[in-house]
Amino acid sequence: MVDMLSQESWDRGMASNGTEALSPPSQDSRATEGRRDEGEKPTAARTVSAKPRASTARTPLLERRAEVLATTGAGSPGRKTQGVTPAMVPSKGPARATPSAPFQSPTPQMGPRLQAANFKSEPKWGFEENYSLDVEGLQTTCTDSIKVRASQSLWLQNLFLPNLTLFLDSRHFNQSEWDRLEHFAPPFGFMELNYSLVQKVVTRFPPVAQQQLLLASLPAGSTHCISCAVVGNGGILNNSHVGQEIDSHDYVFRLGGAITKGYEEDVGTRTSFYGFTTFSLTQSLYTLGRRGFQHAPLGKDIRYLHFLEGTRDYEWLEALLLNRTFEKKSLFWFRQRPQVAFREALQLDRYLLLHPDVLRYMKNRFLRSKTLDTAHWRIYRPTTGAFLLLTALQLCDKVSAYGFITEGHERFSDHYYDKSWKKTIFYTNHDFSLERTLWKRLHNEGIIRLYQRPVTSKPKI
Repeated sequence: MVDMLSQESWDRGMASNGTEALSPPSQDSRATEGRRDEGEKPTAARTVSAKPRASTARTPLLERRAEVLATTGAGSPGRKTQGVTPAMVPSKGPARATPSAPFQSPTPQMGPRLQAANFKSEPKWGFEENYSLDVEGLQTTCTDSIKVRASQSLWLQNLFLPNLTLFLDSRHFNQSEWDRLEHFAPPFGFMELNYSLVQKVVTRFPPVAQQQLLLASLPAGSTHCISCAVVGNGGILNNSHVGQEIDSHDYVFRLGGAITKGYEEDVGTRTSFYGFTTFSLTQSLYTLGRRGFQHAPLGKDIRYLHFLEGTRDYEWLEALLLNRTFEKKSLFWFRQRPQVAFREALQLDRYLLLHPDVLRYMKNRFLRSKTLDTAHWRIYRPTTGAFLLLTALQLCDKVSAYGFITEGHERFSDHYYDKSWKKTIFYTNHDFSLERTLWKRLHNEGIIRLYQRPVTSKPKI
């Protein structure tokens, strides 16, 4: 059985408090890099940090029905960190598995905690390349799979990990995992987060029965290759006429303000996965509501991929689980219950939280920006689109990317649905150039098929 979120209750109590770090644009004189998230606006150049407080949430309105199971893993749980652990350069070679024990009761947080402000650049630890691995995961039978091609690529064979634990749930959260992940700043870990809030939220999510969930959906012995289209919102899709091609894939991944009505010919109609952060979803609802994006894509077969950026994402989840109004100044434009973004009762087995290890793996091995070596290290992360595309590489055998950054991107408007020309704005919290280079190389290596469109003049909206 799976948890079903109740639509009947309306509780106006506030979610529990925690720390939050804003992501301001850099004031560097160099050109900033990275496509901003959907609808994102520049924020003030400051950082707000509050002392974590215990959660004040009342008893949840739903009971957890999923059994908490033990999973396999290598190694043994680490001891609680006391103070700052000496930073070390990550070791080379393959990733090491981390323990994934059953949930343990909370341990009081004693002693000094790691603070991002104490580091002048991203700290490096000896266990940087320790990732939670799905050691009993399913193996693809597709002979032309991304996983097979990656193993044959001199570039990717030591980078790509096909058996990562992809999803964070009640089975993959415990005290030793908290101790380890507390060394990494969100979205790559739990640094400065409120333990009680994270524990309360994550342990409500039932274990994902099979991390390679798309392979698990195939009949036993099937040799079918799972094809996926990942659709960004870039203006390159305007007048592209690839909608039917997109819909022909087994699964379609979308993100941000995924408007399809009126753009079916260019972007298709189907949605299988919708990827988002709390910011990207609520900002898209706010800025594109009048354009038709009034809720997340709906459908009984749609899965939601939530990339957890920080405190506000966990506060959003708490409000979602308790069916409360979300009342946080950081998202002043959204004063509703998170459940309204999904309209109908939401099954938690279709609401998936991406494990911090997966996001750190993507950052470390594919999108490690030079910004991480500067004082602005804390604000950097890959775009939501990059997280979504790289997640598809872990789930699918064949991946086609549409609406992503390519050479000549400046000739197109920012988004395919823009009513008037809008220049793409770059921010230092992303590395636009790095992502463009990665997509091109993955395409050239035959790992993905990147939709590219040579143009000779600026297209008209």
